[in-house]
Amino acid sequence: MTFGFDLDLLRTFTAVVETGGFTRAAERVHLTQSTISQQIKKLETNLGRVLLIRDRTTGSVRPTEEGELLMSYARRILSVSAEANEALGRSIPLPKTIRLGVPEDFAGRRMIDLLSGFARTSSRTRLDTISGWSFELRRLLQAGEIDLALVKREPGDGACIAKWEERLVWIGDPLLAVGNDPVPLAVFPSGCIYRERVIRAVERSGKAWRIAYSSQGLMGVQAAVASGLGISLLPNDAVLPEHRLLHETDGFLPEPASELALITIAKKLDPAVQDLVDYLLASLKAMKFT
Repeated sequence: MTFGFDLDLLRTFTAVVETGGFTRAAERVHLTQSTISQQIKKLETNLGRVLLIRDRTTGSVRPTEEGELLMSYARRILSVSAEANEALGRSIPLPKTIRLGVPEDFAGRRMIDLLSGFARTSSRTRLDTISGWSFELRRLLQAGEIDLALVKREPGDGACIAKWEERLVWIGDPLLAVGNDPVPLAVFPSGCIYRERVIRAVERSGKAWRIAYSSQGLMGVQAAVASGLGISLLPNDAVLPEHRLLHETDGFLPEPASELALITIAKKLDPAVQDLVDYLLASLKAMKFT
């Protein structure tokens, strides 16, 4: 089996070993502690080896035997890389890393295809993507752990780079609303805009409700509705052929559209980040997010 070594990951690994901890390593390589932890986890996953032993009591870190072995090679690899740069008489710029947050229910195949297209056309940019619920992505953005985020939100909820209307539809078996008290709901976790919309709408109709199924992922909610476990409110493009749309005649009034927004806290975008923004705007327009 052969392994390809990412120089950034090796730099982070050697910094952690040489400083004896994630905090001091973060200071050395100018990254956040959570980013350091993510990079070490990625390196261990890539190699299929545990490289570090963490002492929860003291907070210190030491390498495993395999970590020590990698350390000897890492120093040599980084040294050869530095020598090559020097021999070429110029500093070869490292790829610019852009950290993008995307909604949990939007991180499916279409988003993967979209982002892989950007990676193919931007060889000098490395895209790190994290999926999560919009409230968590906002927190990461404020903490400086991501550069951009696509979030689901109520229309007009703050400043944004761009926004797209997202039509919402009711799906499920109408008999679940007629013959059940309380109404069974298939929803996402607490904090999700769709969950809050569903609960408020059912309460406005005068019906009681219960959570029949809760899922961290879109596929779970889609499957729960398809199998008759509950009723849900989803974006129009998340409706599957096996789903039945519910209308006012079924007791479900139309819900106003929600919003997909591209947001950042940066006052001025780095050129590489602006390239990603331009790519997302063009791609989402092509996907009919208008």
